[in-house]
Amino acid sequence: MIGLPSSAEAFLTEPRVAILTTLRPDGSPHLVAVRFTWDAAAALLRVLTVASSRKARNVAVRPGGRAALCQAEGFRWVTLEGAATVSSDPRRVAVAARRYTRRYGSPPPDPPGRVVLEIAVDRTMKLNT
Repeated sequence: MIGLPSSAEAFLTEPRVAILTTLRPDGSPHLVAVRFTWDAAAALLRVLTVASSRKARNVAVRPGGRAALCQAEGFRWVTLEGAATVSSDPRRVAVAARRYTRRYGSPPPDPPGRVVLEIAVDRTMKLNT
């Protein structure tokens, strides 16, 4: 567990989007709005996408490389950072889809080539959560 305050944990369960940052092969940042889920017990972020997306390709090039996700509303924000991997394992994708459905109240899209980006969070920053 990362040990976020309960107010930050509650904020991360609100059905919002966040900005995911991964690094392109040339080292420049790629930022994109995403829906995600936060598993506090495992300190794991999950983002569903397709293998051909820029974010998935960035992570696939550097498995275990750093990624960050920031959820914000006004001056409330939480940033979570850690090692990222991409998986096409059907069990992992299914777990991500179930958690997404619980958080956002409807199932995620299910396009061909769906994968899950997982970020093992080891660093956090927060303000006014």
